[in-house]
Amino acid sequence: MFSARALSRRAVFRFRGCLFADKRPYSNAAPTIPASTDDRALATIFDRLYSHSSSTTPKPSPLVTTGLFGHPSLTHPGALVTLTDATLIRAQLLTERILRARESRSELLRVVKNLDRLSDLLCGVIDLAELVQNAHPERAWVEAANLAHERLCNFMNVLNTDTGLYAVLKAVLSDPSIVETLSPEAHATALIFWRDFENSAIDLPPDKRDRFVSLSSEILVLGRRFLQGVSTPGPPASIKPSDLAGLKEKDLGLGVRLERRAQFTKRDLQIYPGSIQAQMIMRSAPNEEPRRRLYIASNTSTPEQLDSLESLLRKRAELAQLVGKPSFAHMVLDDKMAKSPGNVVHFLDALMDHTRPAARSALRALSQRKAAHINTSSSLPIIQAWDRDFYCPPEPPAPPIALPPLTLGTVFMALSRLFKHLYGISLRPVDVTSGEVWDSEVTKLEVVEEGKGVIGWIYADIFARRGKASGAAHYTVRCSRRIDNDDEAGDLLNPEMEEHIQQSRSFEAVKRQKLPGQDGVYQLPLVVLVCDFSRPSWKATVLQWHDVMTLGHEMGHAMHSMIGRTEYQNVSGTRCATDFVELPSILMEHFLTSPSVLSLFDAESTSAPRTGGNHHEDPCHSIDTYSQILLASIDQIYHSPTVQESGFDSTAELAKLHNTRGLIPHVPGTSFQTRFGHLVGYAATYYSYLFDRAIASRVWGNVFSADPLNRETGEKYKREVLSYGGGKDPWKMVSTLLSAPQLESGDAEAMREVGRWRIEDEVGQPGRH
Repeated sequence: MFSARALSRRAVFRFRGCLFADKRPYSNAAPTIPASTDDRALATIFDRLYSHSSSTTPKPSPLVTTGLFGHPSLTHPGALVTLTDATLIRAQLLTERILRARESRSELLRVVKNLDRLSDLLCGVIDLAELVQNAHPERAWVEAANLAHERLCNFMNVLNTDTGLYAVLKAVLSDPSIVETLSPEAHATALIFWRDFENSAIDLPPDKRDRFVSLSSEILVLGRRFLQGVSTPGPPASIKPSDLAGLKEKDLGLGVRLERRAQFTKRDLQIYPGSIQAQMIMRSAPNEEPRRRLYIASNTSTPEQLDSLESLLRKRAELAQLVGKPSFAHMVLDDKMAKSPGNVVHFLDALMDHTRPAARSALRALSQRKAAHINTSSSLPIIQAWDRDFYCPPEPPAPPIALPPLTLGTVFMALSRLFKHLYGISLRPVDVTSGEVWDSEVTKLEVVEEGKGVIGWIYADIFARRGKASGAAHYTVRCSRRIDNDDEAGDLLNPEMEEHIQQSRSFEAVKRQKLPGQDGVYQLPLVVLVCDFSRPSWKATVLQWHDVMTLGHEMGHAMHSMIGRTEYQNVSGTRCATDFVELPSILMEHFLTSPSVLSLFDAESTSAPRTGGNHHEDPCHSIDTYSQILLASIDQIYHSPTVQESGFDSTAELAKLHNTRGLIPHVPGTSFQTRFGHLVGYAATYYSYLFDRAIASRVWGNVFSADPLNRETGEKYKREVLSYGGGKDPWKMVSTLLSAPQLESGDAEAMREVGRWRIEDEVGQPGRH
């Protein structure tokens, strides 16, 4: 119930690939809005900031100091611990107020608001602590964040099993005269709390509630253990130097070095899975044997790894049955767009049927390549799992039209220009105060909307550094929430705790404001975009195209956070259904395939190109999409009642799926599932990315592609989708946006319909999240 969420390309946690150009011409595209002074400043600031030789990089003033994100008290690690103590005191006082709500009708009317306040109070510090854990370079800060995170999450666990809070919420939702006073957003928030209470064994006897808590702890431990195994390299494969003869031209240099090393040591080469050498061999070794050996080494599991996974799956199943659900998937999907495992199967089956013909055609093309390579005139050879990268080597994506050098500043400028076209929103660089950021390379941006002014802040932490988590992620450090009707005066304040209470209030009071034309005072959103791009040592950063796509994806999440102006933080911005949250970010990737949008990368351009790009499709794209469908399918099998059957074997289930519905046969002796880390973060919801890819493809094609910079269309999307966050049924949002009333119910046929939509021309590499 009381929870925080982090979004990344790898996972969406409730803690609470190749590029294709649009082929149509853009002859009716409107002129682009010229780059503004702020747009050009973005380019200048980012390019100067990350240029090693620049002496004009803006620096914080040493005369003015503050704490992290402008909080005056957060100037040292101990202050985070002190803030945690103060937050726990205020949270306990607010909890006591809610527990006494049945003493008066006026307090019952405020229960949903106060539960959301309590959640926001705790999440405001937990979310900050999570960012510090993953991005702060100083160990003392990370340790303080670990402590804050653990203590506040433990308190959340207590709240989630508090029968008194559950009874109060039950009293509210069972009184029709109170329910009718709730706005749709408030009612959606109340149902979030209700479902989470129900899924926390709240209505069970004490012994079963204790078992629920125990199982939850065991699942967390098993999940961490499983992920450790995922990140542990498999055993090396023994490769004979003679097996590397005839490497493709681009890998000859590395191949020669490997051969010389073998000659020097007089031994076979020991190549570890995942290494640069292993990647080179998989895509370039004409001899099939070293590729086969490396594939098997990469997908071999220890008994301990298999036991960690299967124990995790069984514990999840037991947890679900404890709260009266047939399976863990039933438990997880109850509040998602899919609603049930059966509906997920409807979607995956339709998508599989739709994708299979193209995937089989591509597989036949690879078989023909293999036949020509091995010089056989008999029947077409079988494509094995280790053949894919050799006969269809992955190539780095590239933009569909010629562009100026893609410096970091150029990309931020283009994104700002795009948001100006679509939403009347732009990004404006601002100076930071000493102590406000955790690293000197973090840049602060104001998000400015026409007629309203600043509506939020984005902190960009772009480059890799020692101790920083890898990958790209969007952290919501502070959510939007209306605060002028909080009625803090009604909290059960304790004069003896006044110092702690004021400290917590001071933390919450930073950066609140009343927006023009909007009732109330709002807590404005603050997000952090974290990437791990390589940093050059002597000039402004020029990004690879896949980095541009990554940044665009994360900025899609950021705009969702900025525009989702809701009164309740539990439904703010990206706090929505897991199988809906990736839609805005994947749609951003589609925008970056449009020549009209790509013209914004040129500050001098005021007109869009007239024709689309001419990139050729990756013949293996449909094979990769089909592989993702299989992964989503095995995720459903692993979280179905099947896992509780005697003799359940995760490897046997995977082999059965591949050999009955797959394209490429399962390799005996391998067990890829122990390398499938998304089974932790995406448990029973791995279908979500495919699902949002399908919807994003349809929204792009039907709504945006003909005129991607059209303000009227952007405003409709902003108004009908982004502004609601999780406060409205996503099926209704999608059906309105697509003018498809048949989708509004979100039933089994709606899931099948989405499964029939075309996503083969989808942008991005399959599996990126």
